[in-house]
This record gives sequence, structure tokens and C-alpha cells, in this order.
Amino acid sequence: MAEAIVSMVLEGFKSLLVNQAKSLRGVSDQFEHAQIELYLMRGYLKDADAKQGDDELVRIWVGIIRDAAYDLEDIIESFVLKVAARRKRSMKLVLKRYACILSEGINRHKIGSEIENIATKLSKLKSSLEGYSIARQIGGSLSATSFERQQDYRLTYSHVVEHHFVELKEEIDLLAENLVKKNYQIVSIWGMGGLGKTTLAKHLNNHKDVRAEFDCFAWVCVTQQFRKEDVWKKILVQLTSDADKDKIEKMETDEIAGELCVLQRKKKCLVVLDDMWTRDAWKSLRAGFPMNEGTGSRVLITTRNKEVVSEAHESVYLHQIRPLNDAESWELFKKIVTLGRDNTNDRKKEKLGEEMLKHCAGSPLAIVVLAGLLARKETVEDWKTVQKNVGAYIGRGTDLESRYKGENSEGTSRVLALSYESLPYHLKPCFLYLGHFPEDREIPMKRLIQLWIAEGFIYSASGDLLEDVAYNCLNELVIRCMVQVGHRGSTNKIKSCRLHDLMRDLCLLKAKHENFVHISDSFARATPVSPSGKVRRNVIYLDKIRDMLTPPTDAQLRSLLYFTSEYRGVILQGKPIRPRFQDFKLLRVLSLEEFERKVELPSTIGNLVHLRFFSLNGCFVTRFPSSMSKLVCLQTLDLRCLGFGRKRRLRNLHNVIRHLGQLRHLYLPAIWFREAEKRVLPLATLGNLQTLVNVSNYDTVVIYTS
Repeated sequence: MAEAIVSMVLEGFKSLLVNQAKSLRGVSDQFEHAQIELYLMRGYLKDADAKQGDDELVRIWVGIIRDAAYDLEDIIESFVLKVAARRKRSMKLVLKRYACILSEGINRHKIGSEIENIATKLSKLKSSLEGYSIARQIGGSLSATSFERQQDYRLTYSHVVEHHFVELKEEIDLLAENLVKKNYQIVSIWGMGGLGKTTLAKHLNNHKDVRAEFDCFAWVCVTQQFRKEDVWKKILVQLTSDADKDKIEKMETDEIAGELCVLQRKKKCLVVLDDMWTRDAWKSLRAGFPMNEGTGSRVLITTRNKEVVSEAHESVYLHQIRPLNDAESWELFKKIVTLGRDNTNDRKKEKLGEEMLKHCAGSPLAIVVLAGLLARKETVEDWKTVQKNVGAYIGRGTDLESRYKGENSEGTSRVLALSYESLPYHLKPCFLYLGHFPEDREIPMKRLIQLWIAEGFIYSASGDLLEDVAYNCLNELVIRCMVQVGHRGSTNKIKSCRLHDLMRDLCLLKAKHENFVHISDSFARATPVSPSGKVRRNVIYLDKIRDMLTPPTDAQLRSLLYFTSEYRGVILQGKPIRPRFQDFKLLRVLSLEEFERKVELPSTIGNLVHLRFFSLNGCFVTRFPSSMSKLVCLQTLDLRCLGFGRKRRLRNLHNVIRHLGQLRHLYLPAIWFREAEKRVLPLATLGNLQTLVNVSNYDTVVIYTS
């Protein structure tokens, strides 16, 4: 993730150099120095991100770089906004004009010093690589990273068939038919990690019809760091005999590929490529397979990524594996957990087991992990202990009390983490951001994309619309089985999405580890884990309707979102809440959605000049300060409030909107036009506007577009 943060900061710098070159005069040398240091750091971070779980020193080092990159972005962006604001002001008095110029010069000196301090800090961190032997730990090959060990542990073999398996006869028969009787040359089983793709492939490989159809078989697990020569050699040895192994080892790469193709033309071969990750992996290997030639040989691929072979060949059958239903989940659970003869306790255990199985969400891996743990628990009290923290038990895959005893057990987090680690750096923050939303909450696509853009996760080097780039990112997470589709529109476009329960557990685990977001309830704040202790994003869950608690006091806060567990659309009586946000000078995202109390926005709301996303959807706003016209960076403004107080409080709304030239999405209050007099809604200055809601049905509004 640190690589992602540094890369995002560098992309932002490119944009600043193009659009704000004049503003950076006087600090360009310091800016360039810091930029170079970040580029040099990024070279280490890809490997460091993967290895920080193995070493505390590496983890601290990565965290410091991440915070330094954030600080650098904050300093430069703040300076640019201050300069831009001063240049737009009316300078009527000469003395006032000179005072502003002098102040700007002082600011340049101060900003230059701050940027140089961070650049020096980054330079010292680079030097500490050798001083603390961090570089050797990052780049060394003496010990495998946890990521590499996970991959080794996930190696599969066709002869090792799981003892505990729920036979999905209809699915296996369907896949066998497509391998034997259809003309598909490639059959791909795809789905989220832990759903049993490999197990299904093993049983399919041993299916009687499949065994009768093909002459020879090969099974290879394709790791993420595979060498195509090694994969081809393994396949060729299995399709021939061990007697040819020495001969094959001496072959050149092109000889191996050619011999492999010849053999698949002569005989009917079934080759299973298990756990393939990317399209590039298949493109690299396909030269060893006689595609488009109408041979009787077939390739069976298991993958977490739908696109691995979806465009690789015209004769492809894609099969999405499904989670187990309740009956199948219980059947698998019972095969592992043997209950005794104490009927009373057995009934209690069955009830507890049924409740805990809900956390598995149909994942065979999660069920096996849970059942394997409970099989060693004899008493009902032991089962109740597991139930209290069942998510952690399933994720870690071992008894929490004995996890240091060296038990070789594989938890769901260990398996799903491979999917996260394989994400391109620009998708990692997009995935982690999904952890902001409450459990079982369906996430609107448009709202998610607006938040991603406001946070700075999305950028376009080719000039494509940011919303289109963001949608493609979401779609890629869906294709990689990291995110599930909630609903699609009439054009099949994603309208909402959600996280599988196990994937959400992984998301929160990684977000905490990366100090990405801190989630707290109405009583307690999460404890920061970064070396600096800085909190950049805070989500507050209000489990009951109560006064909005005082926000955290972190000056570096970038996003603050409130969520309520119950929303009835009824405003509770009481004094208006007066939230205090004046300390959050760097805030980019502020969401007070569905807060069922009257909210009185303070006049200091205009100080949040970095704000890009502001939502009051579902609130009752009693005050709309004119200072909001200072929020010149706003991209999304959602004013779909349940009420706006008295009519006179709305008179400055149109004056505020005219100053928000960066607005991309504007949601107006539905009741405004019913209560207010005919007035002009100025849109001429909103050249970036894409969304305009609650205006088309009211003829009392005059809209000027030019």
C-alpha cells in the first residue's frame, strides 16, 4: 500500500506541475528534490510492502515513508490553494496589496523549508536502508516472504484429494460434459479464493467420463512467479513418462513448446493449470498449446480472475463457482465435526454451529477451518467461547489460544490475502476504501466512485473522464472476485456492490495494518498503528441515535464519515447539533448522511478549503452559511436534506453554488423549490457539472447555462 500512496502523490505532483507551475515558483528546487526522493523510494516499496509482515523494522520503515508522502502532498496542496485564493481577491488598497505580497513571500520561505525537511527525511530514510540492514531484508533471497510462503503452501497436486468434500454432482457433470462432449478447448473455473475451485477441478479430473475420454493427463499449479519453461517441462514430463525427464531437462525453451504441441495433436490430453492469476500468465504459456486447431486435447484452468482466458480463445467455457447453500454447508460441517451421544449437548452444539456457519457465507474453506477447530472442542462452553469471536477464528485458521504452537492450519485471511497482494498498486486503496461502509451495506456505485475521486485515488494520464476510469477500477475488482455485484442497471452496468463477509474481514484487517482507516463507534476511538500516530481517515458508527460525538482532533484528517445503523427518515426533537470541524484544514471528505438530528453548520465550514465531497443527504439543516462559497475544490455536494429550516435560510444557496466551479455532482434539496420563491440557479460557472438532481421537475427555476 505504501507504494500506492507514493505513486498517487507522484501522479498528483505531475498534475500540479502542469496546472500550477506559477504557484510553485520559489519552491521549485525543494519540490524537485522531494520528488526525486519519492521516485527513489518507490523502487524499494513494492518488495517492502510484501515483506513488512515478516519484519517489524521493515513495517515501521514503510509506515514512516507513507506518512512522509502524505505530509508532502498536504503541504504543497495547501500552499497552492492559499496562493490561488490570494490572487483572486480584489486588491483595492496598495498597502493591502503589498501586505499580501509580503505575506506570500513569507509563506514561500516557510513552505520551502517544510518541503526541504521532508525531502531530507526521505533521504535519511534511504540511507537507513543499509544502516539497519533493511535493504538486505527487503531484497534478500535467503528467506522467503510470507507472501511467497503462502504461495508455496498453496501448491496443489492432482493425487491429493480432500477427504471432506460435498459432492456438487450437477456442477461436476456439467463441467465434464463441456470437457468431453462440447467443442470447448478451454474450460475455466473462476471465483473468489476459498470457494473450492481446486477441489472441484480435482474431482472433475477424476470423473469417470473424463478419464475414459483422454489418453494422458497433467496437473500444474501456476504460481505468481512461475517460469514458463518450468511449467512446460512439468506438463511434458507428466504427459510422457519419467524416462524422458532427463531428455526434457536438456531441451531449449522453443523445443519444449514445440514438443508439447506435437504431443497434444497426436493424443487427447487434459492439462490442468491450477490457480492462474493473470492474462499475461496465459499469454506467456499458450504457445505450448495447439489452440485453434481442432485437436481433441483440452485445457482446464482455475482462477480468481474472470478475464484470464475470457478473451484468450473463441472456444472458452467460463464457469463461475458458487458458494455452498445452507444444506451443503451443514453437510460439510457435519463430516468434520462428530457429535457425541449426549442429545441435550448435541442439540445445543448444533444450534451454535448453525449460527457460526453464517459467518462462513458458503465458503468451503471457512467451513473446514471452523469445523476443524470445533472438532477439538468437547464442551458446549468451549463452543460458546469460539462463537464470541468466530470471525477471528475463521480468519486465522487456528485456535487463538494455541496459535503459537506451530499448528499448520490455513485460515481464510491467509488465502484471500493472496488476492489482495496481487492487486495492481492503484487498486489497493480502492479496495481498502470499501471497509468504510458498515457490514451488509450495499454500496451505491456512483457514491463510491465520487469518494474515490475525492480522495485522489483516481487519475487519468490519457485525459479520460475520471468517473469512467473509476468505474473500470470497480469492474476490475469485480472481475478479480474481490467485490460482488449488488445490482445492475438495464444496460448491465453496475449500480451497487458489496463485500463478501470474508473479504470484508480481510479488508478491515489490511486497512488496520496499513493504518488506512480507523473505525470507531460512538464511545471509543480506534488506536492508531502508524509510527507517527497520525489518523488520515476516520469512520464513526453511531449504533443508536444520539448526539453527534465530538470528532477526533487529528489535524491531518482527510475524511470523516458518520454512519447510523437505523435510519427512519424521522427527525428527532432536541437542540440542533453544532459540529466543530474548524480544526480539519486538510479534510477532503465529510459525510453526515442520514443523521437524524437537526444540524447547524458552523460559519467556519468555509475554512475546509480542501473539501471535495460534502454530503448532508437525509439531514435536517437549520443553517446554511454563506462561507460555503469558499469551498472551491468541491466536486460533490449533496443537499438532499429532509429540511432546510425556514425559507429565509435558503436565500444565499444560489450565491454559494455560483462560486463552486469544480462541482461535478450537485444534488439539490427536493423541498427547496416548493418553498422558495422563483430564483435564478446559476450554472454558467459549473463547467465540470455531470450530475444535477432535483431541478428538472420544477418550472419555477430559471437555469442560465451561458
